[in-house]
Amino acid sequence: MRTILFLAANPNNSTQLRLGEEARDIEEGLISSQQREQFELKQKWAVRSRDIQRAMLDLSPQIVHFSGHGLGTETARDSAEAARKMVAEVENPVPLEGLVFENETGQAQLVSKEALAGLFELFAGQLECVLLNACYSEVQAEAIAVHIPYVIGMNRAIGDKAARIFAVGFYDALGAGKDIEFAYKFACNSIRMEGIPEHLTPVLKRRSDLPKSQPIASSTTEMINNSDFYIAFPYEELCYQEIQKPGSLIRIKSPDKMGKSTLMARILAHSEKLGYRTVSLDLAKTNQQFFNDIDKFMQWFCASVGKPLEIRVKREEYWDDTFGANDNSTDYFEKYLLQEDSSPLVLAIDDFDRVFQYSEIEKDLCGLLRGWHESSKINKKWEKLRLIIVHSQESYAQKDINQSPLNVGLPIKLEEFTPSQVAELASYHGLKWQASDIQQLMGLIGGHPYLVRSALYNIAIGGLSLTEFLRTAPTEAGIYGDYLRGHLTTLENYPELGTAMKAVVNAEQPIRLRSEKGFKLDAMGLVVRVENNVKPRCKLYRQYFHNHLGD
Repeated sequence: MRTILFLAANPNNSTQLRLGEEARDIEEGLISSQQREQFELKQKWAVRSRDIQRAMLDLSPQIVHFSGHGLGTETARDSAEAARKMVAEVENPVPLEGLVFENETGQAQLVSKEALAGLFELFAGQLECVLLNACYSEVQAEAIAVHIPYVIGMNRAIGDKAARIFAVGFYDALGAGKDIEFAYKFACNSIRMEGIPEHLTPVLKRRSDLPKSQPIASSTTEMINNSDFYIAFPYEELCYQEIQKPGSLIRIKSPDKMGKSTLMARILAHSEKLGYRTVSLDLAKTNQQFFNDIDKFMQWFCASVGKPLEIRVKREEYWDDTFGANDNSTDYFEKYLLQEDSSPLVLAIDDFDRVFQYSEIEKDLCGLLRGWHESSKINKKWEKLRLIIVHSQESYAQKDINQSPLNVGLPIKLEEFTPSQVAELASYHGLKWQASDIQQLMGLIGGHPYLVRSALYNIAIGGLSLTEFLRTAPTEAGIYGDYLRGHLTTLENYPELGTAMKAVVNAEQPIRLRSEKGFKLDAMGLVVRVENNVKPRCKLYRQYFHNHLGD
């Protein structure tokens, strides 16, 4: 559930606005929207400065909307006399920049941009967006955007009708499940569709567009919690929309260190904002003993899903040895996790590839997950379960395709960064690079997210120059030394893979490998496919493994 805090102020000594109509139209749009259960609109009228403070504490909103009057630099230059008249009864009304609230007598009281930015900074961990639907509020939006991901302000005076149409369009789009940026563009278009020449007046300020003072986040957890250096791909928004569909299943596939787990975690975080229950399991960290027996594995599976939801049930209460593991697991989910009055449950399974090593586990688990997904089409109870499966490769074992969850749902294949995205990341790090610098970097490592982020981080903190990086990266002394040695150890421990990789790096053109070897090298992220053939993913891998696997 996302709370929208609607704040309205229209002092007696200011131009009277039709704020009630704006609030009513917003509320009606949300009530009739597809995602009406995901939003709660709270309204505060004739707000004083302390009223907004109390509302922030009491309601913990994700979106704050202010409707009323604003004063900015344009106001001071072009309409100074009118501005001073509006705030004539305000003590110390200089500088003339801020939002106009009310005082104890209903007269105008100016709150500065610094005070507003300071207030919202205190709630930066919960706020997604602040919408300042007031004239000349761009300057306030810029100050607040230092702390909040999205802030919308007005770069000049905006008419009452245009402001109202913008607000309604914005929340109509959010109610349809769209993200903030889409909603902003949709709202601007709404003004234009009405034939009002003010569609360029609203401006969107993004925290991510501001200069960054810190180097790249050095861990996945930081990347999830701090979006300053996160580059979103279009498929992320597709995932956010898909997870809201009853019984949905999302399959995230990519080689190692491409960002699968980060995307999974961001979908889970988005789901929590929607009021869904979330659970994530990492099969790579699961004790080996559970993979030796299907009953033990499914008992662990059920208990591991129930535990973070504070559901603890003795095994004998839900497990009957007369029935199979899948039947018992289905009963457990239906009885304890998918009750009629419960919210949707998003279950994410990371490192799903591990089950491919155990034929009995793979067959039963894949069949079970596929069956649950199909049940959502005919059983309301199973609509509550939404699945996210994260894996690096397909199973190359022969199996019934109708018993696999890996050929249904929404497939997401992660991509490498484009040159423009690498340039954007470089600017975030304070690196004033030219196109030729980006070209040199990507000429060696391509757009692989892990390799790019590691390079920019080390260069940004002053550890080495771009020239030094290019010279040392393919060597044991370079920043990828441990990472590359890890792959080399795997290739040496599995000689057939080492031989295959040696053939790939020694070939001038893409070559064809046996399916199993191609699958594994692709999953490791060492090769890319060119139709039915493969080649090294980047020049870094070609140079390093050519030197270490021999001629």
